[in-house]
Amino acid sequence: MQRVIFNQKGGVGKSSITANLAAISAVRGRDTLVVDLDPQGNSTQYLLGDAWETATSDAAQFFSDSLSIRILPRDPLRYVTPTPHEGLHVLASSPELAELQAKLESRHKIYKLRELLSKLAEQFDAIYVDTPPAFNFYTLSALIAADTCLIPFDCDDFSRRALYTLLENVEETRADHNPDLSVEGIVINQFLSRANLPQRLVEELRAEGLPVLDTKLSSSVKMRESHEQCMPLIHLAPRHKLTEEFVALYDELEG
Repeated sequence: MQRVIFNQKGGVGKSSITANLAAISAVRGRDTLVVDLDPQGNSTQYLLGDAWETATSDAAQFFSDSLSIRILPRDPLRYVTPTPHEGLHVLASSPELAELQAKLESRHKIYKLRELLSKLAEQFDAIYVDTPPAFNFYTLSALIAADTCLIPFDCDDFSRRALYTLLENVEETRADHNPDLSVEGIVINQFLSRANLPQRLVEELRAEGLPVLDTKLSSSVKMRESHEQCMPLIHLAPRHKLTEEFVALYDELEG
């Protein structure tokens, strides 16, 4: 399964959702890979901590190689870095991704990621792809390579407006490049159960027939602690309410 976590709006929890679902996948005994295509590298830093700076290869190296050599190396694992957590690896981000984007677009390298992930899928049971908060070359590459798309939504009107554009972009990608791509669901993140607005927005999205998932993720300071310690919640606080919600979300997606 190759799952892309995508939203064009920043601050909706893409990296947190990516890393925590992947960590649960690894704990469940699946060899799991996180692919971080956001030049900011939030997922990479979350999973590697200070080791990010010593990663010997990363996504930027792969894309740079795709520009300079016609046939990529046979062993795609050369681009992958193990995390401190058993069974969990990362194709690390780098600020160089931003510098490479224009060259990759001009050389029409939009299918190279699909080639790489197809090979890596022989090594990993699950692949989670974190994307930039924009519909750009890297996001499109990820959607072309993916089986499914998971959309974080943080329950405000700006997010709702952005959601419709996002769904149009996914549909266009499916029509033009990847007929097998599907929207797996909309994840309600930072949900405030006692507030009226989030409840109303969720009800309205469901009334429109949009695929809102049953599991909602609460807002919690524990997530900030998790980021600070570079440790996914399943390892930091396995019995915390938010951790249990992530486990429920994982089970809903896999079920």
